[in-house]
Parts: sequence; structure tokens; C-alpha cells
Amino acid sequence: MPVAAYLRSLDPQLPRSVQLLQVGVLVNSFGNGIVYPFLFIYLHNVRGISLGTVGLVLAANGVVSLVATPVAGPIVDRIGGRRTIVASLVLLTVGYGGYAFVTSIGQAFATSVVAGLGNSLFWPAQSTLTARLTPPDRRPAAFAMQRVMGNLGFGIGGIVGGLIASTSSVWSFRALFLIDGATFVAYLLVVLARVPEPAAARERDAEAGSYADVLRHRTFMTLIGINCVFITAGFAMLELLPVYVKNHAGVTERGIGLIFFANTIMIVIAQMPVARLVEGKRRMPLLMLLGVTWATALALTPVIGAVASGAVATALFAGALALFALGECIHGAVQPALVADLAQPALLGRYMALSAFSWQVGFALGPAFGGFLLAAIPNGIWGLAAGLCLAAGFASLALERSLPSEARRSPVRRELVPAP
Repeated sequence: MPVAAYLRSLDPQLPRSVQLLQVGVLVNSFGNGIVYPFLFIYLHNVRGISLGTVGLVLAANGVVSLVATPVAGPIVDRIGGRRTIVASLVLLTVGYGGYAFVTSIGQAFATSVVAGLGNSLFWPAQSTLTARLTPPDRRPAAFAMQRVMGNLGFGIGGIVGGLIASTSSVWSFRALFLIDGATFVAYLLVVLARVPEPAAARERDAEAGSYADVLRHRTFMTLIGINCVFITAGFAMLELLPVYVKNHAGVTERGIGLIFFANTIMIVIAQMPVARLVEGKRRMPLLMLLGVTWATALALTPVIGAVASGAVATALFAGALALFALGECIHGAVQPALVADLAQPALLGRYMALSAFSWQVGFALGPAFGGFLLAAIPNGIWGLAAGLCLAAGFASLALERSLPSEARRSPVRRELVPAP
């Protein structure tokens, strides 16, 4: 049947080791989803730390990650992705699990710093290990599946966390952080124990290099700059959306949850079909389409805020975020695999670290400037963000001529023939 054949074609047929890494992402994201929405509430409402200080505590995590992520690249290239993930999981267990026992401001800062160090190591190592264990023609599918697992785990975790957390019980929040810590231990002992480290020692010996080699790679650095704009004006704006829809469209807290659920479920449903659809397509026009998609979703935001409120606004904003999710699917199928294809094999860890760094820069700049702009021009900020996404899309098109010919199109998966 055509439908059955199409569904079979969505199977990325990833190596078993990569499938295990995807399970690890699901488990980790589940733990992150359990605690992320409630960390601010826990430190302020339960532990009595002032709002301003809690903001600084959470900022410490981001600052540490921003500073330490570039350092993670050489570590990954030297000792390998698997060993680096082990170190990151230990730090994440101590950091996020440690929040359960925080009773003072100093302890809160200490756990935030440790968690930030773990975050700085995790994604460069995870992405490098995934890229090295995956055949080049299946990397887009592997990174797309990673995006699916991350969103699915985070969404389920948020629902479970909401059922457990209660400001009347400190132990309910302690349970959240201990569960989060347990997810990192589970990844370490159950999943990662079954994942091998690729034999890349000869590559590293034969192609010694440094960050200077990466920074001289103009095409890659331009791609990283474009990604910074996409993250700043696209992804990071989602952090400002809840307060906007509540204050300007009367959307309730439950409605905000539904809006973001629409985003999550669209990614879970559409990511693999989009990854299949982009095979063989030119990558830079796809990034242009990403810019157009995000610009449209962002430009709709003030329009919806002006013409609707309450339940109607909730439904319309959910539709806008579902559209935004389609752009996220394009990004997940194109950007990380292109980074891997452009990288020098021996320096893959450094390339992935700078890719992760572009995300962290975007998530630092977006809310930092966006908060002031939201206060000054609450409707205008969305048009500005839309314009930046369009500019990043046009810049992607201009970059195409600089790409190596073999990297201009997303690879087409070779069908695996079962052994007789």
C-alpha cells in the first residue's frame, strides 16, 4: 500500500549505536522538561530567594556555558565524544540533582555553575559522537530524529513535572530534581555503556589542528554567524512569547501550555517527513524557506494580539507556533548535518562546539535585548525579529556559491539491503 510504503520510508535506519544515543536524548530531555518550567518557581516561591537573585542564578548557568563551550571542542577532539559525555553527565547529575538540597543563595549559584559546565560539554560531545557514528548520507535523518526525541522528552517531562510540583511541598520539588539527576545516571549507565567510541585516533594524529584552522574556514564561520541570527531572532523569541500573549491577548497559563504543546507536537509529527522531503534538495534555499516560515509566524504575533483574545487568541497563537515548528523541522534537517559535512574530521569537536556556541549566543542576546524591546515596542519587536529572519535567509542564499559542491545538497539516503 502506498501509505505503508511511505511510512516505511520515514524509518531513518540508523546504526544501533546512534539509536541508543537518541534514547539518551529522550531520557535527558524528559528530565530537563520536568525541572525547566519550575526552577524559577522553586528557587523563589519555595526557597525564598528574591526574583532578581534567581535571575542571576539562572544567568550564571548560561554565562558558564557560553564561556566553557568553546573549550569543550578541543576536549572532544582529544579524548573523544563518548568520554566527554561521561564527564558532562557526571557534572549534570551533581548540578541539577544538587538543586534538591539548595537552601542558600551560595548553594544555588554553585549548582548553577556545575550544571552550566555540564551543559557546555554535553551538546558538542553528543553531536560529534552522533556524526562520527552515522554514515554521511544518514546524518540529516540522525539529527532530525535527535530533534524529535528532544522535543518529545521535554514535552512529556513538562506534563509530568506539572503533576508532581506543588509549592506547598518542598519534597515535591526535590523529587523533580532527583528524577532529573536520575535521568543523567540512566543515560550514563544504561545507554552510553552500550555505545562505542569511533576509532578516530588516526584521523586526529594525521590531521592535527586548532581553532585557528576552524576560524579561517570562512564559509563555516559565515554559516555560524547566520545561525546566530536565526537563533537570536527566531528560537530565542519563544522565551518572550508567554509574557506577550498573557499581557496583550489575555491568554491564560493553561492556554500558554497549549500553545507550546502545539509547537512540540508538530515537531514530533513533522520532523521525520520533513527530513525525508529535503533529501537531494539544495540546502541554502531550504534555509531561505526557514527564514520565510519563521518571519511569517513572528509577523502574525502582533496581528493576533491586536484582533483576538482569550480562547480565540490561544487557538491562533497555537497555529502560529505550529507554523514556526515547521521551520524548526527544516533547521533540524539541514543545519547540524551541514556543519558535520563542512568540518575537518579531526576537528569535528571544535566545529560542533562553535555550532553549539552560536545557539548560546543567540539565547543570550535574544532575551537580553528582547526584554527591553518588548517593554518599549511590544508589537514592533515581532516585526523586527521577522526582518532579521528574512535577512538570515537571504544571507544563506548568498552563501551557497561558497559551499563545496558536494555539500550544497542534502544527501539522499541509500536504502539498506538486508543481508540474506
